[in-house]
Amino acid sequence: MKDSIKIEVIDREGVSSTIETKVDPENNLMEVCKENDFPIRGNCGGMALCCTCHCYIHSDHSLKGKEEIEEALLADSFYYKDNSRLVCQIPITKDIDGLKIELAPDN
Repeated sequence: MKDSIKIEVIDREGVSSTIETKVDPENNLMEVCKENDFPIRGNCGGMALCCTCHCYIHSDHSLKGKEEIEEALLADSFYYKDNSRLVCQIPITKDIDGLKIELAPDN
């Protein structure tokens, strides 16, 4: 795939899969995960309002910092960890090529 990146996703059963997607900064990782049949609800449609796309970052990528609303939602999550993020807030850019995430338990 030209101008594509690969992302490793560990599902809630611990199974690891690598997905490939086109670079598209207008798209986000939540949509890519849903397109690849990962069980992410994304109830708010990617607006960082619900925390149903919570994941853990397991690679050393330098991601854009968390906005205040994302930080607040994650801090209130029962499954919060220091490496928690909302995948709806991660745009599909070349910078995330090789990113490794794990889906958090479903809230």
